[in-house]
Amino acid sequence: MITKMKKYTFLVFHKEYEAFLQMLRAQGVVHISEKGQGVAQDEKMQQLLVREKELHHIIDQQAPDQLITERAEVAKKLQDATRQLNELTVWGDFSSDKLEALALAGHKLHFFVCQKTKFQEEWGTVVAEKSGNLYFVSIEGVVALDAIEQAGITEVILEKSPGDVRAEIDGLNGLLTAADARIEAWRLQGLKEAVDELHEVEQQIQWQSVVLSTDKAADDALCLLEGYCPIDNQEALNAALDHEHIYYQAVDPILTDNTPVQLKNNRFTKLFEVFTGMYGWPTYGEFDPTPILAPFYLLFFSMCMGDAGYGIALIAFGLAVHYRKINIAMFEGLGPIITVLGVGTLLVGFVLGTFFGMPLLEASWYPESLKKLIISGEIMGYDAQMVLAVMIGVFHICLAMVVKAICYTKRFGFRENLSTWGWTLLVVGGVILAAIAAALNLPAELTKWLVIGLAIVSALGIYIFNTPGRNPLINIGAGLWDTYNMATGLLGDVLSYIRLYALGLAGGMLGGAFNNLALMPAGGSLEGATWQWLPFVLIVLLGHVLNVAMSALGAFVHPLRLTFVEYFKNAGYEGKGSLYSPFKK
Repeated sequence: MITKMKKYTFLVFHKEYEAFLQMLRAQGVVHISEKGQGVAQDEKMQQLLVREKELHHIIDQQAPDQLITERAEVAKKLQDATRQLNELTVWGDFSSDKLEALALAGHKLHFFVCQKTKFQEEWGTVVAEKSGNLYFVSIEGVVALDAIEQAGITEVILEKSPGDVRAEIDGLNGLLTAADARIEAWRLQGLKEAVDELHEVEQQIQWQSVVLSTDKAADDALCLLEGYCPIDNQEALNAALDHEHIYYQAVDPILTDNTPVQLKNNRFTKLFEVFTGMYGWPTYGEFDPTPILAPFYLLFFSMCMGDAGYGIALIAFGLAVHYRKINIAMFEGLGPIITVLGVGTLLVGFVLGTFFGMPLLEASWYPESLKKLIISGEIMGYDAQMVLAVMIGVFHICLAMVVKAICYTKRFGFRENLSTWGWTLLVVGGVILAAIAAALNLPAELTKWLVIGLAIVSALGIYIFNTPGRNPLINIGAGLWDTYNMATGLLGDVLSYIRLYALGLAGGMLGGAFNNLALMPAGGSLEGATWQWLPFVLIVLLGHVLNVAMSALGAFVHPLRLTFVEYFKNAGYEGKGSLYSPFKK
């Protein structure tokens, strides 16, 4: 629902105006009617906006370029040292000190690499073979090194031993840790300072915006300001204004006022306000669509997922996000609504009869009493679940038309909405009459006269009185055009709800396909399986994780389309309002 507002007009002497704004901001309940007078020409505002942009850039970047460069250099050296160690290990774990001692004793070692086909045994001792090459060592004075060089074999100069390189790697790892620590220290200190300054700049922008929204009167001696306050806070605000001897006037907003809206919903409905905001907030004269959007979005999402097992997965994921066991930025703060959608999917999944791709009607472990709740079979030759989706669509659109008729009447009056009531009576009344006639088996003659009466009353509103005071012939022409639009639009709108059935069916079939694929290595059954359990578990896990992700994406988008296009269009919802944002610290 939308909280009722009071429109305030304040008249303050210019010398007392700054103190008045301080008091108003301390109260923190008044939404200022921002006029933005001279924002482009106001030098101070432009400076604040530039600084705000700069601070956002500072906060968004990872760290200063110098720290990033230093870390990259250390990482490059570490990479080179690791590669060098891999090249040295083929020679064994020798010591540089021992090589020097042997050289002083007249037994200097020389290291060579050559193709296996070129090697001659008198050249030295082979220490390793790798990729068709031989790594061998020759002792100066024992082996004729000239013969090796004449064969085109180049000596390998080992400047460091594996132990030396390992020590270097340990040192570089320490430097890398220190570089990471410097970056983290910058983030904790420098970033905190930038965020604090950003908050202060945003406060100054808000203040300057209020100043620029002030009108001047009596040769700039008086300051005039307009704002809106929820009626729940009106008494406290009036007391503060009276205490400061501020002149004010509080009246009810009129239709032409740009009154902000404050939504007031229960804990369940409040979770779905984010979807209302995605389309656009209601104007003050409209209705809050969230209380109707919430249960239907939950139902639509659950039907698109269509699998009780996937509901359990969503519940677990939502709780993990809520309790910060999983930290993914895009899901920040969405843990509760994911959990609620998971509960809905679990319940609807049992009604639709699918559990991780398994048809529950065929499951021997599923209780027979619960199988009776599963919607299955056919109705008039069509799948029962598809008929259910269409029936839900018909009810959803009928509800939208009733909401539109009531809300438009409240906003513009009954006389101006005779056409709206005519269409509502024709469509909604016709659906109700058909349902009653079928349920009570009404006589055909009585049903015929009820339909005729309904059509006559509806036609008067649609074709004759759709715009009171206008030429009847023009009204008839407008009514015929509306008839064409309604006939083609309503049919397409109703058929759009088949996607609820199609997406749930597709997800269930794909889940079942992964189950069958996982059973193939075991010949279709796990009875007596041994190693076949490994591919079964891997395929089931990977397959269902992929299916949950794809199903969740479709279940997120398509209910939004049904709400934004089919429901909001037929409900006459515009969503062009602004959200209540009080002037406060």
